[in-house]
Amino acid sequence: MVKKLLIVGIIYALTAVVLGALGAHALEKYLTIYQLKSFETGVRYQMYHALALILLASIPLISDKTKKVVFYLFTIGVILFSISIYLLTTTNLWNIDFSFLGPVTPIGGLLLISGWIVLLWKIISNNSVNR
Repeated sequence: MVKKLLIVGIIYALTAVVLGALGAHALEKYLTIYQLKSFETGVRYQMYHALALILLASIPLISDKTKKVVFYLFTIGVILFSISIYLLTTTNLWNIDFSFLGPVTPIGGLLLISGWIVLLWKIISNNSVNR
């Protein structure tokens, strides 16, 4: 599980940097200020969760089962949240109407929030931690 957390976390971080650079340099000519801000939100949340996955890999008091649950919540959450934002904000570049993805973004956000809640609950309920 540790290797999987690290690999996905690093891939998310790498692609967040690439997409952030793309948004800052290439897309500014094609997107409105509002669209760029939304795109940057997707990049920012992707990076936050990349770092969270990398950090999660190194926390010994979290069980592998909990790590697995949080991994899937964060992974699916980032895919639904960030990628839907990327597609929604760049719809005019693709000439494809991605508006059907509008409801997907908050579902991804709820999965990210759920991952944090599971992590918090497992840490609070862990009796082996010194208080």
